[in-house]
Amino acid sequence: MWNPLSWVMEAAAIMAIALANGDGKPPDWQDFVGIVCLLVINSTISFIEENNAGNAAAALMAGLAPKTKVLRDGKWTEEEAAILVPGDVISIKLGDIVPADARLLEGDPLKIDQSALTGESLPVTKNPGDEVFSGSTCKQGEIEAVVIATGVHTFFGKAAHLVDSTNQVGHFQKVLTAIGNFCICSIAVGMLAEIIVMYPIQHRKYRDGIDNLLVLLIGGIPIAMPTVLSVTMAIGSHRLSQQGAITKRMTAIEEMAGMDVLCSDKTGTLTLNKLSVDKNLIEVFTKGVDKDHVILLAARASRTENQDAIDAAIVGMLADPKEARAGIREVHFLPFNPVDKRTALTYIDADGNWHRASKGAPEQIMNLCNLRDDAKKKVHAIIDKFAERGLRSLAVSRQEVPEKSKDSPGAPWQFVGLLSLFDPPRHDSAETIRRALNLGVNVKMITGDQLAIAKETGRRLGMGTNMYPSASLLGQDKDASIAALPVEELIEKADGFAGVFPEHKYEIVKKLQERKHICGMTGDGVNDAPALKKADIGIAVADATDAARSASDIVLTEPGLSVIISAVLTSRAIFQRMKNYTIYAVSITIRIVFGFMFIALIWKFDFSPFMVLIIAILNDGTIMTISKDRVKPSPLPDSWKLKEIFATGIVLGGYLALMTVIFFWAMKETTFFPDKFGVRPLDKSPDEMTAALYLQVSIVSQALIFVTRSRSWSYVERPGLLLVSAFIIAQLIATIIAVYANWGFAKIKGIGWGWAGVIWLYSLVFYVPLDLMKFAIRYILSGKAWLNLLENKVRDTYANSNYALR
Repeated sequence: MWNPLSWVMEAAAIMAIALANGDGKPPDWQDFVGIVCLLVINSTISFIEENNAGNAAAALMAGLAPKTKVLRDGKWTEEEAAILVPGDVISIKLGDIVPADARLLEGDPLKIDQSALTGESLPVTKNPGDEVFSGSTCKQGEIEAVVIATGVHTFFGKAAHLVDSTNQVGHFQKVLTAIGNFCICSIAVGMLAEIIVMYPIQHRKYRDGIDNLLVLLIGGIPIAMPTVLSVTMAIGSHRLSQQGAITKRMTAIEEMAGMDVLCSDKTGTLTLNKLSVDKNLIEVFTKGVDKDHVILLAARASRTENQDAIDAAIVGMLADPKEARAGIREVHFLPFNPVDKRTALTYIDADGNWHRASKGAPEQIMNLCNLRDDAKKKVHAIIDKFAERGLRSLAVSRQEVPEKSKDSPGAPWQFVGLLSLFDPPRHDSAETIRRALNLGVNVKMITGDQLAIAKETGRRLGMGTNMYPSASLLGQDKDASIAALPVEELIEKADGFAGVFPEHKYEIVKKLQERKHICGMTGDGVNDAPALKKADIGIAVADATDAARSASDIVLTEPGLSVIISAVLTSRAIFQRMKNYTIYAVSITIRIVFGFMFIALIWKFDFSPFMVLIIAILNDGTIMTISKDRVKPSPLPDSWKLKEIFATGIVLGGYLALMTVIFFWAMKETTFFPDKFGVRPLDKSPDEMTAALYLQVSIVSQALIFVTRSRSWSYVERPGLLLVSAFIIAQLIATIIAVYANWGFAKIKGIGWGWAGVIWLYSLVFYVPLDLMKFAIRYILSGKAWLNLLENKVRDTYANSNYALR
């Protein structure tokens, strides 16, 4: 209840009890109680709906809680970090968020990023025996550690939480404030006009003037707006999580709806990340070595228990995974890191001789082996041949270690061979990219693989081959055709970039944002965190590291690009609901304020504040259902356009206000209704005119939601059953009140079914032009209204989607 809109409504309650007690009349207790009830109803609905949606989402987000490998009962198992106790032995590797304060055991030094805790910009080196703190991130290395403190007993007072509950103000809150301020200012204008005219000019009674001011205050404030919008986002967030996209930051939903560029990594998102090695294509470079031995050396340089896709593919080539360590004793394993781009194993054979085996990126392995130029040319030729077929290359090398020390440089490295790795595209990637383009989202491939592989994958997926090496981002290695292009324009026009490092990802996002694009970025590694943070929507893919998840806005629980595109479609549907309601809220404010102001000033008619309360209560009960309404998402990226919201609200609200004024004029000043429909005149009975005016305002006010919720004709786009049911029930109640009520305190007397039928007919007739006015406003503002009316691009995509919102 703590927002400017509720403050105005609370001021109205105080006004009803403290100021509305003149002219010998008691305080306006019924309006005071009604206002308090309206506030309580809104707060209760908001609490229940947000709590239900929040609990459901929290249950799913619990699956993202940090996990760690812990040694218990002699076995390594993956457990939630929350159950760790001092004395537990844990494993820390690249990308892990340290789950508790711990002391490092024997092993190689770690590079630890403590910037989130201490503000240090560079990673610090931690040696065996040193302490690492909960919440810091492992940037390089792999080691075991013993837990020394958890929870509130850690050095920084709390454990690292992956799923934070940050409530950023962001753009959404600014929009909410702007719309609320517009409504408040509109009410202030109407009230000021009434005060100036009613008292100094018309000399109206004090209490009558207060009642008219209360009508504008109560009827004009969209008190349900914060509740409707927050509940819509909470329910939408839960629906996204069911589709495999867990939202860590609520406002990411509106940004996802407006996303027009998605920078997607290739491996695991566009492809299956299920690598296979073709033994027939293995190239051997060392005499006396066969293809089987190349595979064995590569397997030795792998973690047999690891779930890494490359390690799994290589170890899977052996008849038995145990062969990778058969007959040798492991001395030291060098894990992969983004700088060296290789792994290595130091081991002792059965004769007691020391050896090393290494596998990794060909460039790194060639540099390690100091190959001659002719050998490098041969290697590059084979790599290019593989790349043209969409195959990745993996180099294998070996060396002897005569010093018999894990820290010694050893004898010269030998370049043993090249393996080809094939990562097939996902079966749905090509179709998903086509859907993305139809939805106005440009998908760019950002990959660390070679340019030829990127182009081949892009060709297979139909996303284009207009791709460039990462060096072109720095103005280097540009083709003659793009030499004159600025980097920003190159990034905007490219289909993707190859050979990309994490710092390139950050630069790509930055340049796209400078070109006014709303940019999404996928990532999975610890070094992707800066780019994920920088992007408008940072998306941690399935199986991403703790660090990447922590830096992201949305965490995927399912692999593939289709999850992201479905999330875009769902986000647009959620955003469309919020946009529909804001247009409705602004329209109703204009309609109530200026409709009742003109009636009060022109005919000196005092409408009952209590009946406006009834309209507001029934309206809020109906409008709450819009958070679950069936909607048709925008066919293109959508965002908050305040000019369109205010223009549409003013025109539709002004039209409805005029229709109410004309209705009142016809009822009071003419015999049109009695002559044409045979009903009795009401001009001599103010209480009956109040009942008639109440029903006319109630019907069209609620019917307006069917116009604002639809992009096309309101009678073509079928609303949700819940919304229709709520409207029918609310208007049945409103009609019964207008027909039978005889409430002296509310100055209302029943008008009978004849007048009720006339009012319904009048409302239906003047409802029809609302759609035309909606199209006219869009046409004037964008010039695309009729295009949207005749050709709705989203229809096929939406109808065929398994994620259609029902």
